[in-house]
Amino acid sequence: MLLALDVGNTNITLGVFRGTDLLFVSRMASDTSRMEDQYAIEMQEILHLYGVRREEIQGAVLSSVVPKLTEYISHAVEKLFSVHPLLVQYETVKEFLPVALDRPETVGPDLLAGCAGAKARYSWPCIVIDMGTATTLVVVDREGAMLGGCIVPGVGVSLDALTSRAALLSSVSLEAPSRVVGRNTAECLQSGVLLGAAAMLDGLCDRVEEELGYSCRVIATGGLAGLVVEHCRRPVEYSDTLLLDGLKAIYESSLGERNL
Repeated sequence: MLLALDVGNTNITLGVFRGTDLLFVSRMASDTSRMEDQYAIEMQEILHLYGVRREEIQGAVLSSVVPKLTEYISHAVEKLFSVHPLLVQYETVKEFLPVALDRPETVGPDLLAGCAGAKARYSWPCIVIDMGTATTLVVVDREGAMLGGCIVPGVGVSLDALTSRAALLSSVSLEAPSRVVGRNTAECLQSGVLLGAAAMLDGLCDRVEEELGYSCRVIATGGLAGLVVEHCRRPVEYSDTLLLDGLKAIYESSLGERNL
């Protein structure tokens, strides 16, 4: 079995693959005040919950945008399973996913994993959207290379910034209103945040395609993507396991397919 972990600024997503089957997906909080032993205990408890024994894990792959947690999680995996996790970075993915950015070594591992997942599961050219702490749009071009993209403040971050700086606005639940023209403050905020995010994605994708000179498939992932993309006017395919699928593809391309 293969353990795949994606360490983000808010959550750590982990999943276990048996062959092509993703057995489960779970999450832990990203907390740099916790030590590696604490993460090892929590991972062991999660695997036990889903009936996976420690000795069944034969390989591990890790992407992380939190450097301090990269070390903690790596050591926790080594202690638990006696395997050294493959760390996702440019050198790890370049054979499977060529990177055409100016400084490919600086590209975030989460972006690499998302594009790898799109390349493994979908056709290209495509635009990969990841809606988390930040909203990112990354292009995989006609040749299957990661070309570049856009970074936008995330939906939750934008809402928090607005409500913390505007004395008469309070935070609202992220639910789509029944109309664009809100009749009260909560509806106005919901319309602006969710429908505004959908319109932004439509507009950026239009501009990307105009610049490229060809149409792209659009794939979205991330915690808030499911709420937003259903309001986009262009077709957007949603995958909640895109990064884990990408981690698996990177692992197999780097080390060769194994009977996991």
